[in-house]
Amino acid sequence: MSPQQKAEADPYFPDNGDPRYRVHRYELTLDYRPGPNRLAGAARLNAIAGPAPLTEFQLNLADFRVGRVKVDGRAAHYTHRGGRLRVRPSKPVRAGAAFTVEVHWSGNPKPVNTPWGGVGWEELQDGALVASQPVGAPSWYPCNDRPADKASYQISVTTPSAYSVVTGGRLLTRTTKASTTTWVYDQPAPTSSYLVGLSIGRYQTVLLGDPGEDGVPQHAHIPAPLLPRFSRDFARQPAMMALFQELFGPYPFGEYAVVVTEEELDVPVEAQGLSLFGANHVDGARGSERLVAHELAHQWFGNSVTVADWRHIWLNEGFAKYAEWLWSERSGGPAADRLAATAHRKLSSLPQDLRLADPGRKRMFDDRLYERGGLVLHAVRCALGDEAFFRMLRGWAGVHRGGTVTTGAFTAHAARFASRPLDDLFQAWVDEAALPPLPVPEHPVPMRPSYPPSNAGSV
Repeated sequence: MSPQQKAEADPYFPDNGDPRYRVHRYELTLDYRPGPNRLAGAARLNAIAGPAPLTEFQLNLADFRVGRVKVDGRAAHYTHRGGRLRVRPSKPVRAGAAFTVEVHWSGNPKPVNTPWGGVGWEELQDGALVASQPVGAPSWYPCNDRPADKASYQISVTTPSAYSVVTGGRLLTRTTKASTTTWVYDQPAPTSSYLVGLSIGRYQTVLLGDPGEDGVPQHAHIPAPLLPRFSRDFARQPAMMALFQELFGPYPFGEYAVVVTEEELDVPVEAQGLSLFGANHVDGARGSERLVAHELAHQWFGNSVTVADWRHIWLNEGFAKYAEWLWSERSGGPAADRLAATAHRKLSSLPQDLRLADPGRKRMFDDRLYERGGLVLHAVRCALGDEAFFRMLRGWAGVHRGGTVTTGAFTAHAARFASRPLDDLFQAWVDEAALPPLPVPEHPVPMRPSYPPSNAGSV
C-alpha cells in the first residue's frame, strides 16, 4: 500500500477499499440458486481515477472463482488473494479519467468473518439475505468497499420463480421465463457498498398505509404465516415516516421496503431504502417498535448521510437511537428526557473507557456507543432548545443528503445554531471517556401533542 493509500484508508479496515479511484455506478447481473447456494455474477463498474494515473488498483471480493477481468473492454492482469482483487490494466488509466471495470465470478457465497461474527451473504433455510455492515459487501460482489465511496446501483437477479427478490430501490422489471424470474432494481441515490441489501425468499407483499400524492411508497415482504402479527407490529410505521419527515426533512429515497425473514436475526439491519428484520422481531404486541423506528431513522442518518470512515459510527447509531426516543415522546410513550435519564443511569454503572470520537474497531458496535450517542443529541437539544435543535437536524440531513460526514463536520454544524459555544459540551460528551452529568434543558421544552392518535390501527 502506497503512502497515499495509507493516509486515506479507513483506519479500522485498512485492507478494505482503495482511495485511488471512486465508483459512480455499479451494474450487477446475478444468477442465484438457493438449493446449492450457487451464485454466478457479472459486474460492470463505472469509475473515475483520482489525481494520479492508475497503473493498478484494488477491489474487494471474497473467495470466489474469478472468470475474467476487463478494464475499458481490454483483458487486464489480476491476482485474487485474501479478499483482494488486484487489477493491472493493459495500459494505465490517466489521472482523473473515467474508466470501466468488468468482473465475472462464481461460487458459493458465505459470510465474511469479522470480530462480530459472519457478515454479508447469509444462506437461510429457504433463501438468502445480505446484511453487510460493516465489511460484508465483498461476500457477494466486487466493490470498492469503503463507506465514503458512494455510487448508484442497478441490480438484476435471476432465481427460481417461487422466490421473491427484494433490494433497495425501484423495481424496474420482473420477467419470468420457464422456471426462473429475473428481477431488475435501480437505486439512483449515492449508496455505500455495505448498504446494498438483498433478500431472496418466499414472501407475501403488502402495502403499508396509503402513500397519497406526496407520500413515500412503503412495502413489506413477509412470510404469509407472520402477516397477522406483522400487521399490528408495523401498523404505526407510516406515522413514523410522517413524523420523521416533519423532524428530519423529506425522506431521502424514492421508496422504503421492509423484509421479515422466517428465521431469527440477532438484530435488525438497515440497508439503503430497505430494512431487514427477523421473525423474532414480530410478536404481535409491538415489542420491537423501537427497532422499527431505529431502522427507519437510519435512512436519514447513516444511509443518506453516511460516515466518511468507521471512526464516526456514532453519527449513525446515536442519531438512530435518539430517533427512538423522539418517536416514543411523540407517540404517547416516555418522553426523551426520561429515556435519557434511564440511559444515563445505565451508562454510569458501566466502565467509562469509550470515546465516541474514536471508539476503536473492537468497540464500534458497543451498546454504550448507541446510548451515549443518543445522549449527545439530547445534550445538544437541551443546549439549543427545541426550535433551534430541530432546525439543526433538518439542516444536517438536508445539507449532507447523499454525502459523507465526520464528527468535526457535525460539531461545526451544530455550533451554527447555538447562542453560545458548544466546544465544552462536545469535548465532554464526544472526545472524553468519562460520563458527563445528565443534560438539563437550558430552555423550556414545549409540550408536544401525542403523534399519531393513540387509536392508530393496523396495516
